[in-house]
Amino acid sequence: MNWIKIAAVAGLLVCPGIAVAKEAVSCGGAAMLGGAQLNCSHVEPKAPPQFCTFSWALHTMAGDQKVVEGTFLLPPGASNFTVYQGSGFDSALSNPIVICRGNK
Repeated sequence: MNWIKIAAVAGLLVCPGIAVAKEAVSCGGAAMLGGAQLNCSHVEPKAPPQFCTFSWALHTMAGDQKVVEGTFLLPPGASNFTVYQGSGFDSALSNPIVICRGNK
């Protein structure tokens, strides 16, 4: 469970009047066989386009660590949108961190 969800649940326990919005973006990434790829989908049809940032710690084939970062705009209906693709990586050192907000 990520920290945002934990904070939202804790907030609901302390302040039961707070509403938590459904997340509009779902992302997943993998690093193997020399490459890394991060894909995202807009999963909430009523949500506006989402402006997102990402950060991902990856392990290079040379034995170093590299953090890749970026931003993207994800329109409603987008599915399996490639947010990041790179080579020279053999594994991920962390899960990708993707933070989005509605862009009206």
